[in-house]
Amino acid sequence: MYNEKEQFINKRIEEDTNSFIPLLLLIGGVGVLLLGVLDYFSMPEKFQLFSLYRIITAAFYVLLYFLHRKIKKYPLLFGTIAGIAISLMVELMVLKSGGHQSPYYAGMIIVFIFFFGFMPISFKLSFFIALLLYSVYLVPILIFDQITNLRIFLNNNIFLISSLIGGLAWRYINYNFHIRNLSLEFDLARDREQLKQYSEHLEDIVAERTKELVKSQAMLKALHEHANDGIIIFDSDGTIRDANNKACELHGYTKEELIGLNIATLEIEENQQLCKERIARLLSGESLVFETVHRRKDGEKITLEVSSCAIEFDNEIVIESFFRDITEKKRLQNQLMHAQKMESVGTLAGGIAHDFNNILTSILGYTSLLVENKHIPQDVIAKLKIIESAARRASNIVSKLLSFARKKGKEVVPLNLNSVIEDSLTMTAKLIPDTITIKKELDPGLPIVVGDTTQLEQVIINLLINAKDAMPEGGEILIRTSSMEMTSRSLDLYADIKPGKYVKLEITDTGQGIPEEIQDRIFEPFYTTKEVGKGTGLGLAMVYGIIKDHDGYITLKSSPGKGTSFYIYLPAANHMPVIENLEVSDLKISHGEILVIDDELPVLQYIKDVLESQGCKVKVFQNPFSGLEYFRRNKKKIVLVITDILMPQMDGGELLRRIKNIKKDVYTIAISGFVDALSDVQADKFLEKPIKKEALLEAINSLNE
Repeated sequence: MYNEKEQFINKRIEEDTNSFIPLLLLIGGVGVLLLGVLDYFSMPEKFQLFSLYRIITAAFYVLLYFLHRKIKKYPLLFGTIAGIAISLMVELMVLKSGGHQSPYYAGMIIVFIFFFGFMPISFKLSFFIALLLYSVYLVPILIFDQITNLRIFLNNNIFLISSLIGGLAWRYINYNFHIRNLSLEFDLARDREQLKQYSEHLEDIVAERTKELVKSQAMLKALHEHANDGIIIFDSDGTIRDANNKACELHGYTKEELIGLNIATLEIEENQQLCKERIARLLSGESLVFETVHRRKDGEKITLEVSSCAIEFDNEIVIESFFRDITEKKRLQNQLMHAQKMESVGTLAGGIAHDFNNILTSILGYTSLLVENKHIPQDVIAKLKIIESAARRASNIVSKLLSFARKKGKEVVPLNLNSVIEDSLTMTAKLIPDTITIKKELDPGLPIVVGDTTQLEQVIINLLINAKDAMPEGGEILIRTSSMEMTSRSLDLYADIKPGKYVKLEITDTGQGIPEEIQDRIFEPFYTTKEVGKGTGLGLAMVYGIIKDHDGYITLKSSPGKGTSFYIYLPAANHMPVIENLEVSDLKISHGEILVIDDELPVLQYIKDVLESQGCKVKVFQNPFSGLEYFRRNKKKIVLVITDILMPQMDGGELLRRIKNIKKDVYTIAISGFVDALSDVQADKFLEKPIKKEALLEAINSLNE
């Protein structure tokens, strides 16, 4: 910055000098000629000579003037030459008019005053030029003149030196003043430039801020209008001031229709008072997150998650609310809760069925043994058969419970669902009255599914019987099959649907329909809409269990008085299942001992009686640890181990593993009321409770094949 100022000052001094030199030359030239009048009166005898000096000097000034106009690089040089020239002229006049006693020395004083008073040069340079000009006066006198009057000589020189000192002092003061002015001028110019730059920069900043503000407002407006959540702004009275596109879409209104409405009118009737209470809480400074139900313009209800808070806008307190549609989410949650509930009920049903199977094994088993006893009277046998029939009915109910709970085994084979439907219709032909028409729309190109034919027949027969019962006055049953691709969101059902190709079965009746409030419970065990004594409530529960066990899905659509439609979706087969045949070595049961282990004493005793009736040697244990210890001590004579799987002291699967570690070639049969419990068990044969005598003997005999 200092160098810039110095350059500015030097440049201005040079400019001032350049502007002063022409003026100096013109005034000097004219002044030299005009002062010739004094020569005429003071030295008439020298007038002509002095006039010549003056004309020559004036002519030289004119020459310098024109040279300076062409060459402006050295203004100080021109000024110095002009000063020396006029000083030489004065010195010539001094020498010609008395030398050191001449009064023309005063001309040097005029030169000093004019030169140092107006030439904008530094003090140092002025001092040097002053010495030069004084030398022009003094040196010629000392050389060419003889000092005869020392007093006058000294007096004249004192005047000259005094005038030089005064001129230098004047130059010093004037120069410094000039420098300060130029410095101030530079500072002022710099400040003006900075101010101008600041002003321009400020304008740029304001323009940029304005641009950013406009951009920000546009962005905020875009975010507001295109947000995924609905946004509604309303005042303390609930009057809607603004709403974005999503809010309009959620409620089915245009923006013009929505603005001006009261927010409470969007709530369902029972929530409108609660809405007003929420507004009061929001205005008190609370921020609220809650769920509510609004009614669209078309009357449809939507469930919303709302986040609200009070904000200040245009010096007014308003409420801003964000609305997210969770109708689908709530539906899925309800469906998931329903599925989990059905799963829990299924687990409970399976546990109950397991306990019943243990009881029924003893009842059916001993009843069967007693019926075969020839020493029992026929009237007793007749009563025993009644007991057996009742027990088998109970077993059938348990079987349905296990189907619902997915605990009953199934024989998986590739099958065509159309064929299963035809067989089911044949079996129910005599059950469907003539007042009911059956209409079939079966897709001939239906893909193969993998499943249990008997279980799927149970499903179809059960649904057909239900449809028949729903139409006591007659009607129509439509059976339709088709194939479809499904995604995870294809059904109004659970959230865990496996995508892929499915076979769809639809059974629709024109009967009484099912009320909406009980549709969620229709698949629960023991829940029935039929009169007491006309249904167990296990039919649809069994259907649900079978379909779920086949990795399928079942839904229904029904309205009172408009009939009911059941939709079943079974995964299409990607490959055919391979059924392996077990190969077992020969076993001579009569030459060995059979070890039976079960925590249920009646079951244990029944199996022992059956086997001993066939001439087998049998050893039974309720405690699996005791049975294992007995096997360890008598492993050589034991050829077959029959054990329950679900026992409190030790898991049957673990028991069989330990037995195999002791003796690898021993044969094993696993029994359980839970077929799922048999899935991870390593055994040669599996039997499901309740155990029939024939099934037990057949399993043992198959070990000899």
